[in-house]
Amino acid sequence: MASKDQCTPAFALIDDDGEASEEKKFSWPPLESNPEVFTTYLQSIGLPTTFSIGEVFGFDEDLLAFIPQPVLGIIVCYERLIAKSEYRDQDKGSEDDYDKVAFYMHQSKVLDNACGIIACLHAVFNCPLVSMDQTSVLGRFKQSTEQSSPTEKCKALENNTEFQKIHKVHASKGQSRTIDGDQSKVKHHFIAYCLDKDGKNLVELDGTKAGPVIIGDCGGDILRGSIREVRGKLDRGEISESLSMMTLNLSQE
Repeated sequence: MASKDQCTPAFALIDDDGEASEEKKFSWPPLESNPEVFTTYLQSIGLPTTFSIGEVFGFDEDLLAFIPQPVLGIIVCYERLIAKSEYRDQDKGSEDDYDKVAFYMHQSKVLDNACGIIACLHAVFNCPLVSMDQTSVLGRFKQSTEQSSPTEKCKALENNTEFQKIHKVHASKGQSRTIDGDQSKVKHHFIAYCLDKDGKNLVELDGTKAGPVIIGDCGGDILRGSIREVRGKLDRGEISESLSMMTLNLSQE
């Protein structure tokens, strides 16, 4: 098992509400928590090549010094150890905070293991530096859902066959292909961290929660603010030490 200052590869999680599953025409396979897989996936659907996904190898300052700056968003994949009913009140999220961020969507049972791409959408669409071709898959999805509620955004992704085809291709890359056929082995869940519209408060974005979780002022340091949050979850026994963290940043090439 990894220590609290190390990150290990992980995969995506199906929500655990215990709600009855809807009949699914497409079963979203999990993505490997792999920056190369995520970068290729996102750039193939419209993320400008000036942006990419990087990896956090550990939480020690010596390791953080190697991460390209600025960090524009964070994607975390971890194993949850507690049920939703055990969340602290401040961690449940609120629909009252929908407008605190530029983009927030819910995750349904239909989107089962799509939490990886949902975390990416949360990170990318809440980064004011990212502008994309409106004719791309990302651009069209963002434009078509700008006035939609979080639930309507969820439904739009459920029914987006273009996204489904591309997602399946990238879910077969890396080690993800080893669990593609048996999704019951998936135990992890992806979430994102970003700044609010004012660029001040750190926000946790998890589509399985009621809404965004406003964490508070992080001094503009998304990376270290997110690490503090993850360490808090570890200390409280809410997640296991099997986790990984990735960054949205400017490409270095």
